[in-house]
Amino acid sequence: MVDAPQEPPSRIHKRLRIAMVAPPWYELPPLGYGGLEVITAALVDGLVGRGHEVTLFGAGNRTGTRARFVSTTGQLQYPRLGELMPAVLHTARVNRLMAGGEFDVIHDHTTDGPMTAPTRAAPTVVTVHGAVNGEYGDYFAALGGSVRLVAISRAQRLLRPRLNWVATVHNALPSAAIGGGTATPDGPVLWLARFSPDKGPDLAVRACRAAGVPLVLAGKCGEEPERRYLDDELRPMLDGSVELLVNPDRPTTERLLREARCLIMPIRWSEPFGMVMIEAMAVGTPVVGTRAGAVPELVRPGVTGWIAESVEELPALLHRVGEIDAADCVEHVRANFSAEVMARRYERVYLDALARSRPPALHRRRRMNRRPLVGPTLRRRLPQLR
Repeated sequence: MVDAPQEPPSRIHKRLRIAMVAPPWYELPPLGYGGLEVITAALVDGLVGRGHEVTLFGAGNRTGTRARFVSTTGQLQYPRLGELMPAVLHTARVNRLMAGGEFDVIHDHTTDGPMTAPTRAAPTVVTVHGAVNGEYGDYFAALGGSVRLVAISRAQRLLRPRLNWVATVHNALPSAAIGGGTATPDGPVLWLARFSPDKGPDLAVRACRAAGVPLVLAGKCGEEPERRYLDDELRPMLDGSVELLVNPDRPTTERLLREARCLIMPIRWSEPFGMVMIEAMAVGTPVVGTRAGAVPELVRPGVTGWIAESVEELPALLHRVGEIDAADCVEHVRANFSAEVMARRYERVYLDALARSRPPALHRRRRMNRRPLVGPTLRRRLPQLR
């Protein structure tokens, strides 16, 4: 299994015109919850930093990225997260707007957008952000070769190896989010995720109670299953040694990550990635997790944290986080999970998609007669750009 396809060095510096399609729920980068949005924003800025022209299609009135921004609606759609109509309406508008511009490649981060790939003028690359061992994987299997799928971990890819994978590219963080942290051995243990039994917050409570260390439970709780799990299962377990924070904003989560003695990841499922792990290590906070999903790909035992073979090992490992050097955690993220690294890997994916989708003669004509990134139809909508 390989990561992004290797391309000749002479092709790596080709300037690409990229349409980046984000879901309509949150802005980029997000002010609160939104792991996908953090990743996409970092990728956009990494690509722009490498000289590519990126047009970001999303919702809202602004973007904090360096891309040209085209909005399909002035209102962020997060209050309707999970509904069908906001998603399909967003895709319909994106496709209409893209028809007015010239793009070499379309990178789609939505769920329903890839279904329209055969109607698009440029090849569609899709980052698969979720687990593929259920209907989500069945969906991409049904799409067949119409989209080029990028896995975010080897663990994710192994769940459905026969999907049309073209590369494995780990998620990453912007350079500004990496560094500046120090070890805080007297801080609390931090659990930070959405409130779901898959994420193991109850296991975190039990492990910290057995270890005799304080715990902060912080996470997203906006959908009914999350609220029901928090109220019915978790709240009865809590005592004075556990601090509960529901729906904290991003500045709060960043502070919690810096102040924690470690991040605990007692997951019960094959998590495709786990952004919070690299967010923790990026500020020098080690990770203690169970051996599941992508945890072994992200955490280096004895260097950036510890991996438990069973939940019974967690309490003892919580007492060993003082052995981890914060600087090693930061360097690990900088070397493997920075926006620059991610942008280079996706760049090779785009070049490979472009090479496979157009005959060589057309490549030569396009190099001789390059057209502008934004066509007449899209240019008339430039007041929407930021």
